[in-house]
Amino acid sequence: MPKTILVVDDSKTDFLYVKNILDHGGYKVVYAPSGKDGVDTAKELKPDCILMDVVMPEMNGFQATRAISRQAETADIPVLMLSSKSQQTDKVWAERQGATDYLVKPANPKLLLSKLRDLFGPNS
Repeated sequence: MPKTILVVDDSKTDFLYVKNILDHGGYKVVYAPSGKDGVDTAKELKPDCILMDVVMPEMNGFQATRAISRQAETADIPVLMLSSKSQQTDKVWAERQGATDYLVKPANPKLLLSKLRDLFGPNS
């Protein structure tokens, strides 16, 4: 059974790029176009992992990650931030909000798949 990855990103172009990588990795991909939709979808779907953009209107990725990591029903879902923001302070802040890891866009396909294999184990 393939692992389900929720991709939260307000950019459809960025989503399609990541979806292509995840499809090739054998993952099931679900899309949420905003931070709020990401939080709601995480509660409803309980994905195996979430890839979260940072810069989004209304609820940004830091806020959404904090909401997901602090609610009992979703706290055990790993959140990997995937953002164009590349400062060390962004990475530290993401960790403080509950993110498991932080990758910079555009995602390096091999690195992204490697991070997911590390999370799920080699047979995922």
